[in-house]
Amino acid sequence: MAKIKCIVMDVDGVLTDGRLIMEEDGQEWKAFHSMDGLGITLAKSAGIRFAIITGRKSGIVSRRAKELGIDEVHQGIRDKFTVFTELVSRFGLSFDETCYIGDDLNDLMIMREAGFLCAPRNAAKWVKQEADYVTEKNGGEGAVREVIDLILSRQYDYEKLALHFLYEKVELKQ
Repeated sequence: MAKIKCIVMDVDGVLTDGRLIMEEDGQEWKAFHSMDGLGITLAKSAGIRFAIITGRKSGIVSRRAKELGIDEVHQGIRDKFTVFTELVSRFGLSFDETCYIGDDLNDLMIMREAGFLCAPRNAAKWVKQEADYVTEKNGGEGAVREVIDLILSRQYDYEKLALHFLYEKVELKQ
């Protein structure tokens, strides 16, 4: 696996459990796992960039992405592959330097191009068949953190990275 410099994710079924809870007035509810959030913050401290590409539009997703400092958020996207290729180019990366985490059919085109392909345990069967790594956790239950920890442990001394993150006193070397 090449060094991963960017993690791109779907939302529903990846950062959330995939359930859409809606009220008659249009209010929408989503649950995000705090361990995924801390993992994203940890990886960002190591210089990894993040992007979201999702087929739905949600103010909740925008809010969570802003809290986590996600570099780019693309919502309401039908053609995720085109957005993904433009994003990779804009970031000055190769496909091999990207990780994509997806869970359903509309993620397959990206998954066939990204360098490291991941799917939550509860992803659609066809997506799991394409994945390089299927998490032990379901989407919305820490699956993103599991992928992040795997990538970081392959690219860094994880203990030093954690100390750097917590205390900013340890020099990071790759």
